[in-house]
Amino acid sequence: MKVLFLTGAFLLSISFLNARSFYVNSAIGNDSNNGISVNQAWETLQKVNNSTFLPGDSILFACGSVFHGQLTINTQGSNTRLIVFSAYGTGAKPIIAADGKFDEAVFLYNSSYVTIENLEITNTGMTRKANRKGVFLLLDNYGEARRICLEHLYIHDVNGSNIKSQGGGAGISWLNRGKKIRSRFNGLLIEHCKLVQTDRNGITGGGYTNRQHWYPSLHVVIRNNELYDFGGDGIVPIGCDGAVVEYNRLIKGGQRFPEGDASAGIWPWSCDHTLIQYNEVAYMAGPWDAQGYDSDWNCKHSVFQYNFSHDNLGGFFLICSPTKGNGVGNIGTIIRDNISYNDGGRITWKSAGFSPIFHITGPVRDITIDHNLIMRDRPVDPKEDKSLITFNTWGGGWPTHISFTDNYFLTTDTFTCKYGEATHYSFSKNSWRGHFVNCPKRADIDISVNIPLWSNWNAQKLSSLFRDYENKKLTLKSLFDTLKLNKH
Repeated sequence: MKVLFLTGAFLLSISFLNARSFYVNSAIGNDSNNGISVNQAWETLQKVNNSTFLPGDSILFACGSVFHGQLTINTQGSNTRLIVFSAYGTGAKPIIAADGKFDEAVFLYNSSYVTIENLEITNTGMTRKANRKGVFLLLDNYGEARRICLEHLYIHDVNGSNIKSQGGGAGISWLNRGKKIRSRFNGLLIEHCKLVQTDRNGITGGGYTNRQHWYPSLHVVIRNNELYDFGGDGIVPIGCDGAVVEYNRLIKGGQRFPEGDASAGIWPWSCDHTLIQYNEVAYMAGPWDAQGYDSDWNCKHSVFQYNFSHDNLGGFFLICSPTKGNGVGNIGTIIRDNISYNDGGRITWKSAGFSPIFHITGPVRDITIDHNLIMRDRPVDPKEDKSLITFNTWGGGWPTHISFTDNYFLTTDTFTCKYGEATHYSFSKNSWRGHFVNCPKRADIDISVNIPLWSNWNAQKLSSLFRDYENKKLTLKSLFDTLKLNKH
């Protein structure tokens, strides 16, 4: 055992000795240098793109440098020796500026065990262009890519198209495909990134969405990111099993998409077992949808918990599925322990013409809506849609087996519930405070008797608590802890 230990230690020391660092500096570098010291730095992205790297290598860009063009990554690290693209020195993050001359500023292709971190990334063309992105990760007939990490990136001013059908655009996007060799991500981490004005979308995925050929990416985690002022959708994992979206903050999305298009803050598509928790989505806008959260179709067993939604024009939640299609519909969504504050309020004669706080449409089934706080206390325009809950059809099918349990509905105006031809929906142990039309207050059970937790929280106290959060006196987690919205 002693010999084995010494052998392992010796091999480990050799491994670290073989790791190389390459330096790139746009101000003082030269591509004829060897790149292996600060004084012998390379100059351009082209030199980096044309070089071959080994597991354990680091490619370091000088802080304060500006690199025009595209950073292309096609390399293989190992489980114990990642290849890292990062920064060195002090000052502003090094900038990768594609200037609209490339579809993406950073392009990772068929790679594994790679980290990209501590960079500023832009892609601004003279005019908008479809499919323009900040960072694009592509697997094409590759197999399984492991441990791809995007961390501490500042991505901004990506002027893709805001028309979804044309291809849109994004701050960060991934796609896995291939018929000869099925491809997917197994371990994709997007963390501590800041995205500002990335059009059309913030962070989106893509992959095998048809359930007949479904091959989902695994261990996808999108965590602790900030997204501001994006044109359409916020965070959209697609083609994943077990994705986690948590501790993200999305402010002012859906700002620039046209009539006839739609977007929402955070939503999975063609995903199973997605966990979405401890996120904040606020000020979503747009002519259609524009909810904070969406449990979309071709998904099973999505869980939304401990999320804060406020001031979203289209409402708090969309749950939807078309009647026809080759997917699995929308089955088993759980929405629990969330806060919706002043969501909804689209003017009824504009575009969609509706903005219920809960919009449940199409043949979705087995939906649990449990222990959420829903509050509206702002002045209501007489022209606004005043729907609290709306069941609707999408292609003929209607929602079924929907339960509302242990929720607190508090409003200072009149709100309505619309059920249409939905079946097997139930309300139990909810609290209704305000004026509600066609909502099951009388058939429900008064929460002040059964669940005294809510009885201490009136509109004034809750508004004060939300202001404390807005003024950064509370973290999002402490806000939920204070309201005891943490029972699961």
